[in-house]
Amino acid sequence: MSHHRIAIENLGFTYPDGTVALTGVSLEVVHGESVALVGANGAGKSTLLLHLNGVLMATEGSVVVGDLPVTRETLPNIRRAVGTVFQDPEDQLFMPTVFDDVAFGPLNLRMPADQARARVQACLEQVGAWHLRDRPPHRLSAGEKRRVAVAAVLAMSPDILLLDEPSTGLDPRGRRQVIELLRGFAHTKLIVTHDLDLAVELCPRAVILDAGRVVADGPTNRILGDDALLERCGLETPPSARPCPRCGYGPADARV
Repeated sequence: MSHHRIAIENLGFTYPDGTVALTGVSLEVVHGESVALVGANGAGKSTLLLHLNGVLMATEGSVVVGDLPVTRETLPNIRRAVGTVFQDPEDQLFMPTVFDDVAFGPLNLRMPADQARARVQACLEQVGAWHLRDRPPHRLSAGEKRRVAVAAVLAMSPDILLLDEPSTGLDPRGRRQVIELLRGFAHTKLIVTHDLDLAVELCPRAVILDAGRVVADGPTNRILGDDALLERCGLETPPSARPCPRCGYGPADARV
């Protein structure tokens, strides 16, 4: 069985204050898939993401990564397999320099210093940020911070990438750079995003959460081209999923 697989079955989660965040969520992501997880604010997207790396634990149902159920006992292995890039890169960047931030994970796994240096260089080069290695993270642009946060996750050699709103706060150029960066990764990816055009570009499959439940799961252009469905879920059809107003032919037709 692939270590790059996520299997969620009948997942439910209620916060300590009694707020029900997830109800009966079932979802499978297989090796190499790139899946967009979309929904209005409060739909449960980030809560679901936090179950995949063990920050939150299910109150009902199960989450399995590869062959391992997500439990307190399996957390060290889960967190090596699952790399999470949070919505705000500053939640991940805390060392004096970019190099130190990317090296932090490998060194804490007791990787020899020379191997860690080679790993840091390879990961920063992969995201086009090796030239930033001596810069303090607080002196970087939003797009540069995002790249470095991705490099820090890649340095741990994860099987699965979880990304929470990867285009938030980026200008058009930075957004395009992040899209092209993510397009080049062969990892299994689950991307939480309000940027539905990004979802169309990067993810052949989309899942819509509404009030903590999965209400749609299928080809992205078909799901995000359904005006009635999106309106019910507090979303709006992205321009890239709309058919041509003159001929009626659109992206959804290409993926039937």
